[in-house]
Amino acid sequence: MAWAIPPGQLTLESLQRYHGLLMGWQQRAPLLSAGTYFLIYTAVAALSIPGAALLTLLGGALFGLWQGTLLVSFASTLGATLAMLTSRYLLREGIARRFSRQMATLDAGLARDGAFYLFALRLMPMLPFVLVNLLAGLTAIGVRRYWWVSQAGMLPATVIYLNAGRQLGQLSSVRDIISPAMLAAFALLGLLPLLSRWLVKRFSQES
Repeated sequence: MAWAIPPGQLTLESLQRYHGLLMGWQQRAPLLSAGTYFLIYTAVAALSIPGAALLTLLGGALFGLWQGTLLVSFASTLGATLAMLTSRYLLREGIARRFSRQMATLDAGLARDGAFYLFALRLMPMLPFVLVNLLAGLTAIGVRRYWWVSQAGMLPATVIYLNAGRQLGQLSSVRDIISPAMLAAFALLGLLPLLSRWLVKRFSQES
């Protein structure tokens, strides 16, 4: 079944192939399937394994929009937080050396805009989920703030992928789910709080 597919072989085609079997299991054991899905999703996010988008599609196919949103939102945020803590306490030096340029940009953004900057990053699906998790571990942001900002920022894309997963058998490509226009809309939505802060500061200085 799909739970046994190695991460490197997790594809849209493999999910579509096992869709019927997984649906049957979910209907026979709804609580067990939901718990298993939650744990697998959390592990994938925490260990920075590729495949979160595909698992989100599967969540929409198996659990629908509302239950899927509950499962994915909390599993992805828990996994992201565990990845951030791993980066902060276990991988700090290696990540700082490898991503020094990106780290400088993130530090400057957080120093200038605080949690609004992280919220903007989370709203932009083109930015790697894994990279944001790892770099955030090197900052001074608190765990509680990181949790709720990440959960709020990732929610719109989560809902879109879950809704698309309800038609899993009809999808031909994961890249077709979010259009360039939707990416631009996410970017504008993420930049709105930053722009608001900038305008408030600008008018405060002039008055």
